[in-house]
Amino acid sequence: MRVLIIEDYAPLRESLARGLRDAGYAVDATSDGVDGLWYAENHPYDVVLLDLMLPRLDGFSILRKLREGGREARVLVLTARDAVSDRVAGLDFGADDYLVKPFAFDELLARVRALVRRRYERADPVIRIADLEIDTRARRAQRGGRGLERSARECAVLEYLAHRAGHIVSRAELWDHAYDEAAEPGSNVLDVHISHLRKKIDDGQDPKLIHTRRGQGYVLGEQR
Repeated sequence: MRVLIIEDYAPLRESLARGLRDAGYAVDATSDGVDGLWYAENHPYDVVLLDLMLPRLDGFSILRKLREGGREARVLVLTARDAVSDRVAGLDFGADDYLVKPFAFDELLARVRALVRRRYERADPVIRIADLEIDTRARRAQRGGRGLERSARECAVLEYLAHRAGHIVSRAELWDHAYDEAAEPGSNVLDVHISHLRKKIDDGQDPKLIHTRRGQGYVLGEQR
């Protein structure tokens, strides 16, 4: 899952980016409202963490422009402004959730997970596909009761495929949601991660669950 942080306070922005990456998210971050709007309009983020008081363009304006443009990213507003009128204004402009500073990082993670589930219309944090279980809250996966060890990026790739289970996910779509701008688009890193996941999930197992559609992309699910 890919997250954008638009926050002008550098210590908070950097700590959020580090913590979210450690939790397996692909993260882009900026301190500026105009740059933040450009990122949000030009990349398919799952969640945007948005401060309201920003240089050049405020958070309310960003929210309005994103919703007018039909952007589907879920927006979690992060702000020190805890007046009821500010919260109401943020929600009316299109925010999905609101978190007042200071806050605990664990609470932010829980809210991000909830917004991702809402984004893909899933109420249960555990996704089940045949005998594969992916716990998006605990960041654990198992198949047939056997735990699957995965890197943070493998977690991200598998989680996105799981949210789109049964549908063809193109390489471009998977790249856009599981990798951030620090990744090299022309590298074979996606092939490597898919190969590792296939070995961990499908080797010695039946039915096979990760399928390649030549020229189209990947499907996670039972073959029909």
